[in-house]
Amino acid sequence: MEADHEGCKTPMHRESRILTALECPPPPARKKPVCTKQRSPPKDGYFNPPDLEAFFTMLPRTRREACA
Repeated sequence: MEADHEGCKTPMHRESRILTALECPPPPARKKPVCTKQRSPPKDGYFNPPDLEAFFTMLPRTRREACA
C-alpha cells in the first residue's frame, strides 16, 4: 500500500527515454510565390483625375472641444 502513496515518478527504463537527436532537422521549404510574372502598365495609361491633388491637401486643423 505504500507504493500507492509514493506519488508520480519519471520512468527510468530505456524504453521510456526520449532519444537524443543526432542532427537538427532541415528548415522548412520556402513557399513559391504565386505570381512570378510582372504585369505591364495599361495601354491607355493609369486613371488620373484632374482633382486628385485637391483630395489629398491638408485641411487646417480646428480645435475640438473636450467632452464634458
